[in-house]
Amino acid sequence: METEQLQDEPAAQAQVALSTLVITLLKGVVYRDDNEQLWGALLNLQARVRDYVLVLNLELMLDEAEGYAFLKTHAESEEDEAKVKLPRLMARRPLSFPVSLILALLRKKLAEFDVGGGETRLVLTRDDIAELVRVFLPERSNEARLLDQIETHINKIVNLGFLRRLKPASGAVSSSASYEVQRIIKAFVDAQWLGEFDARLADYQAQLAGGENVMDGQGDRE
Repeated sequence: METEQLQDEPAAQAQVALSTLVITLLKGVVYRDDNEQLWGALLNLQARVRDYVLVLNLELMLDEAEGYAFLKTHAESEEDEAKVKLPRLMARRPLSFPVSLILALLRKKLAEFDVGGGETRLVLTRDDIAELVRVFLPERSNEARLLDQIETHINKIVNLGFLRRLKPASGAVSSSASYEVQRIIKAFVDAQWLGEFDARLADYQAQLAGGENVMDGQGDRE
């Protein structure tokens, strides 16, 4: 009996590791840099994780090069569409136009940053992000109000996991918070998304010409 128990221990440990991985993925994105031990377990058990989450109509998206993994609703094929539709475990999150605009600008900034080589982490301050957005705003925009609005949208993007708020350096005197652009943004804001978004910028410019302030949430799109 003792021998059988010892033989079962590796299987039990693997099951615990599998359960830990799935639960962590259901809570959000897993990053290699946050927990290398968990990341290593994910690489070893990814086939079992894929089979496990498929039962929940989810699929594992794993990028070893960029060091992140997350779950998304399983893409439906034409054959799947003919079957009974399953309820979604991962809810869709409608994004307002200003949040979409900032995401697109961050994605482009990351692409430019990668071309330059060198550093691997793109860090921007709130003022840096405001400068990216300012190009699309009329000159009459109220600076203080603009910064308040952008900070609100940045907080939303932080909650979505595309930006990580950094702790201020010891002795820092700058009042502008710093954020690291998370590379998972590349998985959500792809070339097709950017192309579709660029096509909507003409509509955005038309709203500006009409006097609408889309940065404060007016003109939100779902």
